[in-house]
Amino acid sequence: MDGHEPHEHNHSGGHSMEGMDHSMHMGDFKKKFWLSLVLAIPIIFLSPMMGVDLPFQFTFIGSDWLVLVLASILFFYGGAPFLSGAKTELKQKAPAMMTLISMGISVAYFYSLYAFAMNHLFTHEHIMDFFWELATLIVIMLLGHWLEMNAIMNAGDALDKMAALLPDTVKRLTTEGVEEEVSINDVKESDHLIIRSGDKIPADGRILSGATSVDESMVTGESKMVMKQKGDTIIGGAINGSGTIEIEVTGVGESGYLSKVMQLVQQAQSDKSKLESLSDRVARWLFYIALGVGIGSFLLWLVLTGDLSMAFERMVTVFIIACPHALGLAIPLVIARSTSIAARHGLLIKNRNALEQTENLRYILLDKTGTLTEGKFTVAGLELFSGMYDEEETLKYIGALESGANHPLALGVMNYIEEKQLEPYKAENLQSLSGIGLIGEVNGKKVKIINEKEVNRLSLTIDEMRKEKYLQQGNTLSYVVIDDQLVALIALGDKIKPQAKLFISEVKKQDIIPVMLTGDNQTAAASVADYLGIDEFYSELLPENKEEKIKEYLAKNEKVMMVGDGINDAPGLARATIGVAIGAGTDVAIDSADVVLADSDPMDIIRFLDLAKQTRRKMIQNLWWGAGYNIFAIPLAAGILAPIGFILNPAVGAVLMSLSTIIVASNAMTLRIKGE
Repeated sequence: MDGHEPHEHNHSGGHSMEGMDHSMHMGDFKKKFWLSLVLAIPIIFLSPMMGVDLPFQFTFIGSDWLVLVLASILFFYGGAPFLSGAKTELKQKAPAMMTLISMGISVAYFYSLYAFAMNHLFTHEHIMDFFWELATLIVIMLLGHWLEMNAIMNAGDALDKMAALLPDTVKRLTTEGVEEEVSINDVKESDHLIIRSGDKIPADGRILSGATSVDESMVTGESKMVMKQKGDTIIGGAINGSGTIEIEVTGVGESGYLSKVMQLVQQAQSDKSKLESLSDRVARWLFYIALGVGIGSFLLWLVLTGDLSMAFERMVTVFIIACPHALGLAIPLVIARSTSIAARHGLLIKNRNALEQTENLRYILLDKTGTLTEGKFTVAGLELFSGMYDEEETLKYIGALESGANHPLALGVMNYIEEKQLEPYKAENLQSLSGIGLIGEVNGKKVKIINEKEVNRLSLTIDEMRKEKYLQQGNTLSYVVIDDQLVALIALGDKIKPQAKLFISEVKKQDIIPVMLTGDNQTAAASVADYLGIDEFYSELLPENKEEKIKEYLAKNEKVMMVGDGINDAPGLARATIGVAIGAGTDVAIDSADVVLADSDPMDIIRFLDLAKQTRRKMIQNLWWGAGYNIFAIPLAAGILAPIGFILNPAVGAVLMSLSTIIVASNAMTLRIKGE
């Protein structure tokens, strides 16, 4: 937020999730894995591994037919998400992990059907089948994807959360002036609505009568109550303060402010989902290499030997060797370990691509309110103008009027009085004056808490020098008048988080440039930026302005992290290379981010950067172990050393695959970050 604010979160699945059927829920995937494992276990015990009988394996009459049936069910049931994903990847002309897996399981299954037919129905010669490899590949791939989905789950739909900011029903005036309650969906432009104290404002509009204060921070990022009167515009999704107003609707549906923010989020998520992960690129190259070498070896062996069966077996062996058992686990195991470590440190990683994208990160764009500041009003100062009342006495009078109110300013004042361990006086005949403030009787005195406009109307004199320092810091000022005498001013503002200055210093040490974005005014923004040591900042920004700033940096081919907590940050969080939401912010912001800071501590961003660095290092190591053996195994499987009498035994290739998988799993578990 700057203020208080949506990675579609379709993209949150990373490499292998992209091609997946997104309608598949977590529970469905878990069920598919366990049922596939049940189908695979008999196959593993009854079918040889690339033609080699393992010590624990056995057969009986008809066991071959049982393996055929189980493998067929497993291929079409357990392999369905991969086949569907491959279809999507090929349609997009971007073959990657899903295509590589589908090639492996399809070749293994259909060649095994051919081998079974030849062995049992036609020639009765022994041709090696790959049912064992089919079963283990599908189960391992499902396990990898389950691990990844379990580690990273979308907490909800940002767009749904944003729509929920509007009330379900509204009070509308008929042409006869009669008030009626109607559904928000029935509201049209030019309708007249009545909005009472504390109501959510249902649509963009213009005030026809009445005056009030409006909390727009959830939407615009302005961190103080905004006074509104006849003729002023208001924004749907904001919260009405103390007054009752009548408005004329100027924007509903797609023309409304919130709807436009939702459109920005949707577009940003769609664009960002095209980010390609490292393992996607590795899988793509491995697919092309395996396909090219496999077909090439088939043609070469056919030309050299004229033996179709031998040539076909070499090609199939290449495809099977390239099956990414270890590659399919290389990233999910690291992700599972990384997200577990992150959770212990108050970090929720929702999009695993964020861990990879931190490399060469250049800018961190920081929303001010709620990110660098607390996001709630606290008393910044109390200035006394009369010697008749000391500070404690004045606060007791203020507390008498504010104790019954629930708007942000009142809560800030009452928290301050409570900290001082003061007991406020009791007020009588308390009234709320729309657009002015509060008035009541306290200890027989007429007490008012009013805004500066009312002070000027009453012709009371203000010491300009004493109020200026508070205005420069972007504080909201209220004035205390007792028996028509100006007694004090109380300033309330948004307090800077104690860790913020250290955080900015640490960011700079990593050669990352901090940039502050805020919906607040230039004066308040400059004050905070100067104190924290931020050289670049932009003030008075609307949500589309924030997203535009991020686009500007992205257009320079720079990687950008956006940190925010409000609805007005949502498009930016979705657009940035990495979106980080403050956990104390809105559900909308949290749902549109890649990473959530559960403790709302900006220093957690430094911990995330360290974790991402270590995670990426492990990813690269595992990708080498998971795919690197193919550099040697694929050419050997193709028969490159046949001229000197060496042809890779498929069983040896299977052992290499298994060894690679074990190394990948062990390496993932050694992931650590500082302090662990």
